[in-house]
Amino acid sequence: MKVRCYTVADARFERSPDQQGEVFTANLVDERHDAPVTIGYGRYAPGHGLTETMAVDDVMILLEGSLSITANGTTTQVAPGGIVHMPKGEEVTIVAGEDGALTAYVTHPHWREAR
Repeated sequence: MKVRCYTVADARFERSPDQQGEVFTANLVDERHDAPVTIGYGRYAPGHGLTETMAVDDVMILLEGSLSITANGTTTQVAPGGIVHMPKGEEVTIVAGEDGALTAYVTHPHWREAR
């Protein structure tokens, strides 16, 4: 695998699996590239989000908008530049603010394989 650079323009967003809300993911690097991690972008419509038990370790970086992350009864507001680590096995609720949200993520292992 060679060094590659990506931007949001490279992303092809699709609805996040098993989600009813307007939450979309776009993997740019994953198991199809023989990489040990999955790297991509996430897009949340205003006020939309998800609740799930993490199947993988997930690191999310908020690029635009705002998010509220709830885990273990505690809610944290995340602003652009914020980094969130969601460990495997943790139940989390992620909700976008009034302007929606754009994130970048890295998961280990691959989230599609772990589902």
